[in-house]
Amino acid sequence: MKNSENTNFFERVYEVVKQIPHGRVTSYGAIAKFLGAARSARMVGWAMNASHSMEDVPAHRVVNRRGLLTGKFHFDGTNLMQQLLENEGVKVADNQIIDFEKVFWNPEELNN
Repeated sequence: MKNSENTNFFERVYEVVKQIPHGRVTSYGAIAKFLGAARSARMVGWAMNASHSMEDVPAHRVVNRRGLLTGKFHFDGTNLMQQLLENEGVKVADNQIIDFEKVFWNPEELNN
């Protein structure tokens, strides 16, 4: 994939992530599927890693399909991702979202 295609994909990812409601989370795969690139969850992860200087992209709200905070190592500080989620009322234990199904937000809701 060319750089311009990557940039375009990343921008589309950021537009979806900006829509995740406060206190909710989604997964890399759900974003990829919504964008019509179901096998590109890893690229969504790369986009999240590249977004940490963008204050308007709430990357902390994107986790893996099991609710694990797999992106936490890309945040400043040891527990910043968890702290940001807990500040929004999302409960986390052992790097995993508690009641993941209840706080999961499906990007498909944007089409409704």
